[in-house]
Amino acid sequence: MAKNKQEFIATSAKVEDSMVVLELEDGSTHSFPVLYYPRLAAGSREDLSDVKLRVGGRALRWEHLDEDIWITDAVCQNYPGSKIPAVAEAQAHFGERPCYDPD
Repeated sequence: MAKNKQEFIATSAKVEDSMVVLELEDGSTHSFPVLYYPRLAAGSREDLSDVKLRVGGRALRWEHLDEDIWITDAVCQNYPGSKIPAVAEAQAHFGERPCYDPD
């Protein structure tokens, strides 16, 4: 597999049914449970709904929860405290594991 350092950009973000749902610039969607992030997991419904896109759609921000998440990290499943890598390779530090082309 070839490494792909693609950057992902979100055009919208919302939280519904305890899932963060992203619409990406390429027309695809990505979602992940709020439970993957301790600050989000502890947030109220009101706090979770107050998500903002930042850095030109490259990051998410929850001001009241003091949480920032890079879109590329979320899409590439670089979640905090992840013990099992998404691919068969040595565990990278948070935010450093590249995405891989499905080809």
